[in-house]
Amino acid sequence: MGHTLLPPGHGAYERLVQRLNRFPQGAPPSERLFQILRLLVSEEEAGLLAQVPIRPFTAGRAAALWRLPEARARQVLEGLADRAMLLDFPDGDETRYVLPPPMAGFFEFSMMRVRGDLDQQALAELYYEYINADEAFCRDLFATGQTQLGRVFVDETVLPPGNSRVVLDYERASEVVRSAKAIGISACYCRHKMQRKGRACDAPMDICMTFGSCADSLARHHVARRVEAAECLDLLAQARERGLVQFGENVREQVSFICNCCGCCCEALIAARRFAFMNPVHTTNYLPEVDTEHCNGCGKCLDACPVEALGLVSAHDPHRRVARTAQLREDRCLGCGVCVRTCAKEAIRLKPRPGRVLTPVNTAHRTVLMAMERGRLAELLVDGQTSHGHRAAAAILGAVLKLPPLKQALASKQLKSRYLDRLLAGY
Repeated sequence: MGHTLLPPGHGAYERLVQRLNRFPQGAPPSERLFQILRLLVSEEEAGLLAQVPIRPFTAGRAAALWRLPEARARQVLEGLADRAMLLDFPDGDETRYVLPPPMAGFFEFSMMRVRGDLDQQALAELYYEYINADEAFCRDLFATGQTQLGRVFVDETVLPPGNSRVVLDYERASEVVRSAKAIGISACYCRHKMQRKGRACDAPMDICMTFGSCADSLARHHVARRVEAAECLDLLAQARERGLVQFGENVREQVSFICNCCGCCCEALIAARRFAFMNPVHTTNYLPEVDTEHCNGCGKCLDACPVEALGLVSAHDPHRRVARTAQLREDRCLGCGVCVRTCAKEAIRLKPRPGRVLTPVNTAHRTVLMAMERGRLAELLVDGQTSHGHRAAAAILGAVLKLPPLKQALASKQLKSRYLDRLLAGY
């Protein structure tokens, strides 16, 4: 996607951008991106981060890569983790570290708490310009490939009883909460950023949810507040009452985040409107259905829909020539169910989509799909800077072997690997 064309004169920051773009969720280089990175890390830190592997690594491995004493490397790593530029997690007697992508990752983490060590006002301005004015980042993140970072969760409370397709556990935000080993609550990055620009709505701020090892790391460094499942479920209910859309990681297992999104501040929902024809967000398995006999054309569902998937058309009633009724644009609809809750006439209900939306099994599965679709699979597989390369290759190849034949063929073509061809032929 043109990520190798770097503006000259940025030294270590250029190398960091190149490192970020080895992962499917990269960051197209621009002058604004370099300004963002300068706010987040020093030039020395940028040079060190540019060398870290894609896979999780230890302080000992970082020390070897950086040619620093291990105690000094650990000090640097802990400082970066404390600012959420790295995530850290215990692994037996060791701590492992990983550099998250810009989104969902350290861009958000930098605004998920109020900080005195960072000019968050300047950062908010730069994020807004980089994502909205430059457009390349938003297009690359949300409108490239078929497999996207995030998906929408259906509002479980408005599903019709009995006659609908059974909603699966991974489709329920409540099940993500109940099954999580750790839960963290932080400030909403999107609304915090818009608040700094004087454009935030009045939706709840402290309602961004992280889970598992991500939540554990963020809570350890006071980026998130650790909570129990009961409080998190209450926040889900509050979000539904406010008409917010629950948007989370596009995986079935071990979901790492759920955002409670408004149409005015949330970048994913803004992208869903801007790039609707590119399917920038994975939908639920449901669609709203309007009962034109009961719809009175009040328009409340139009106001509630965050992606402008509903409109008003003539009811074609000869006795009421000015009567209107709601009409759905299926190609834009997320299937969130927000419109159902707003209809006082109960003239909207959810029905199953004709074909089930496919959700990647886990992060490795989604990452491989995204990398293939964006032409970056080889970069994932050949993580040459780490001694754990064989383990990384095994994980990626394992995900490839679970793909359908056409996807396997695409993977083989990108890797240009005789070994992979033989492996797939004998699988």
